[in-house]
Amino acid sequence: MNNLKAEMARYGVTTADVCRVLNCSERTVRSKLTGESVFSFPETLKIRNAFFIGYRLEYLFASDDDQPQKSA
Repeated sequence: MNNLKAEMARYGVTTADVCRVLNCSERTVRSKLTGESVFSFPETLKIRNAFFIGYRLEYLFASDDDQPQKSA
């Protein structure tokens, strides 16, 4: 979720904003942002369409394991 968190910071989107869009608690959103639980596909669409139109879901919701590793 590093990409999503980075874009949230860049555009000033808070967890409270995401809560309003998803109609859930802040604890739920924080759990999903930290990877303890996962966003459903409909949730990813709601977030992208509300805040990041024009961004690819694959980019926003890439798992941290999918990120390229820096070589030493």
